[in-house]
Amino acid sequence: MLNKAPIVLAVDTSDLKTAFGWVKATEDVVTVYKLGLEFFLTFGSEGVNAVTQNTDADIFLDLKLHDIENTVSGAARAVSSLRPKYLTVHASGGAGMIRAAADALPSTFVTAVTVLTSLSESDVDSIGFRDNALDSAVRLASLATNAGARAIVCSPLEILAIRQAVGSAVTIITPGVRPVDTAHSDDQKRTMTPREAIDCGADFVVIGRPITMHWQHGAQAMRERAMEIAQQINSVH
Repeated sequence: MLNKAPIVLAVDTSDLKTAFGWVKATEDVVTVYKLGLEFFLTFGSEGVNAVTQNTDADIFLDLKLHDIENTVSGAARAVSSLRPKYLTVHASGGAGMIRAAADALPSTFVTAVTVLTSLSESDVDSIGFRDNALDSAVRLASLATNAGARAIVCSPLEILAIRQAVGSAVTIITPGVRPVDTAHSDDQKRTMTPREAIDCGADFVVIGRPITMHWQHGAQAMRERAMEIAQQINSVH
C-alpha cells in the first residue's frame, strides 16, 4: 500500500516476540502502534525501544497517567527518552495535571482520555459524573486542550461534538470502533465502524483484536486483515 491507513494498532500482548511479529506484519498498513500498560509493565523502556527499532511508525504510549501534578510531571519526564508521539493522561486529573505533563514533554502530543469507551451511560451515572457521557466528554476535552493537551481520546459517538468544541488543530483518536464484519465486543459500549468514525472527524481509530486475532493463522493472514480494514477506511464514497 502506498498510503498507510489512519489505524492505531493496539499491541496488547505480554509476549515480546509476538509484538515484533505484529509490527512487522502490519508496518506497511498501520500508522501508529499503541503500547499500553500490560506491555509497558512487562517490558518497560527496553521493550518500547525494541519496538521503535523495528518500525518507523509513531508510538502511542497508553499509560493513562492520573496523579498529582509533580508525580505526573516526573512520570512524563521518565519516558521522555522513548520519544513517544502520543502519551495518554486522564482528562479527569484536572488542568494542572495535564499542564504538568505537557510542560514535561513539549515534543509529545499529550493525549487526554475523556470517558472510557468501556463505560455505558449507567456506568457514567453510577460513577458520579454530573452530565451524561457526551456532555462529560466534551467538557473534559475542552478542559484538557485548554491546559495543553494536543490530542483527545473519546468514543466515536462524541467525535462531532468534541471536534466542534476543540477545533481542527486537535488530534482526535477513537477506540470503540468495530469493522462492519466484526462481532460486537463486550468491553466496548459506545461503538461505530472505523469508516464512520473517520467520517465524523476522527484523525485515527484504535483497532486491536479485529486485526491481531488473525495472528493465530500467521503473519500474512494478519497483514491481509489489516489491509481489508484499511481499504474499508480509505474507500471513497
